[in-house]
Amino acid sequence: MNGNKVFSNLIWRFSERVGAKLISVIVNLILARILAPELYGTVAIVLVFTEILQVFVESGFGTALIQKKDADDLDFSSVFFFNLAVSIVLYAMLFAAAPLIAKLYRKSELLEIVRIVGLILIIAGVRNVQQAYVSRNMLFKRFFFATLGGTVIAAIVGIGMAVKGFGVWAYVAQYLLNNLVGTLILWFTVKWRPKLQFSLERLKGLFSYGWKLLVSSVLNIVSDKLRPLLIGYRFSASDLSFYNEGILFPNLIVDNVNSSIDSVLLPALSQQQDSAENVKTMTRRAIQISSYIMWPLMIGLFVCAKPLVSLLLGEQWLPCIPFLRIFSLYYALFPIHTANLNAIKAMGRSDIFLKLEILKRILDFAFVLVTLFIGVRAMAIGLLIEGVLCLFINAFPNRKLCGYAFSEQVRDIFPAFLLSAVMGAVVFALTFLGFGDLLTLILQVLAGAAIYIASSAVLKLEPFQYLLGIVRRFLHRD
Repeated sequence: MNGNKVFSNLIWRFSERVGAKLISVIVNLILARILAPELYGTVAIVLVFTEILQVFVESGFGTALIQKKDADDLDFSSVFFFNLAVSIVLYAMLFAAAPLIAKLYRKSELLEIVRIVGLILIIAGVRNVQQAYVSRNMLFKRFFFATLGGTVIAAIVGIGMAVKGFGVWAYVAQYLLNNLVGTLILWFTVKWRPKLQFSLERLKGLFSYGWKLLVSSVLNIVSDKLRPLLIGYRFSASDLSFYNEGILFPNLIVDNVNSSIDSVLLPALSQQQDSAENVKTMTRRAIQISSYIMWPLMIGLFVCAKPLVSLLLGEQWLPCIPFLRIFSLYYALFPIHTANLNAIKAMGRSDIFLKLEILKRILDFAFVLVTLFIGVRAMAIGLLIEGVLCLFINAFPNRKLCGYAFSEQVRDIFPAFLLSAVMGAVVFALTFLGFGDLLTLILQVLAGAAIYIASSAVLKLEPFQYLLGIVRRFLHRD
């Protein structure tokens, strides 16, 4: 695949994620100052259920469409109608289960919230194949306009409703509109339309690859949402809010950088699946670059947590600081996980992918079982320890598949990790100067950026030289 095309699509995907996330975070910050933490916890409970069900809507077919070399309109149309039917059935089930959910969590207001927020399943049923088509054909510019359009309109409506006193419904409206408007824009800007044709044989062929990814995704999402479900049930809605708000800033960065690379890397690797050497080269580059970008940002969040939360969220959200620090370290590992797993999927080894997910979910369940009876913070720390162990698990198969051993990966990311740690120590020392939160945060950001960039230039780190070369070519192109 043409390197310039990959880079161009990466820029569009990254711009889309950055723009959407920045607007969403701004909205989140405004709503957090208007709405009580308990209201956030109430909606978070509902989102856990809908996010789990959305995995079944996708059914692993989206990735199968991207990975299949000769996918055509019959494949895409068959998946579209299947996904839509599944989404309607799942929504009906969620609608019927709403009273039980409200009773389980002892919150009567959950009845209506579940039934309204559950409409996201129908939206996902329409959107998923469009997204697969965009990803397969590297049309990420379309994602940019669709996502930004939905985010802006939803932000205006959500903030307006919060100011007018609609409470939790402001958050619900903002969430639904974000997805609905984005889906509509994508529908009208992407040329592909489902045709009135359906092939069960094609569906079976795609499912032979996709079912393993479906099971893997179900295990992954259930494991990911198990902690919030148990926290909301065993502890308080406020505890769940602080836990989730601690994820906010790390997720903002990771979702921008990591999902951008993830979206572009899988189709790019899939086109190189017959060459293990090329897969290794692209995977190595992805791990080096994303880790080089991610580590300083996550370490920076860790040391700047106190002034950041105090300034942006307010004093009522200070209990989320320990979670923010824990999740900063946890999310710093994501680029390594993503690159290794994409290499496995791109080479058609969804069977290995499934085995890895089963192993990791057993490990995850053990950590949840041990930490649940200790406390919410212990559950977060357990997740971090699990993430470290999963580095080796995800990397292990690629030693044989493409010749990229875990020890080699460690050598590739160690310079960025060490430099980030040194930068973090210096930046943390600035907190002892006794300045106010705003001035401290400004000094920390400026000092951290200067130390990291200057040190990278002096030491001539490979990822820095690579990124610098890309920037120079981009600025001097005709």
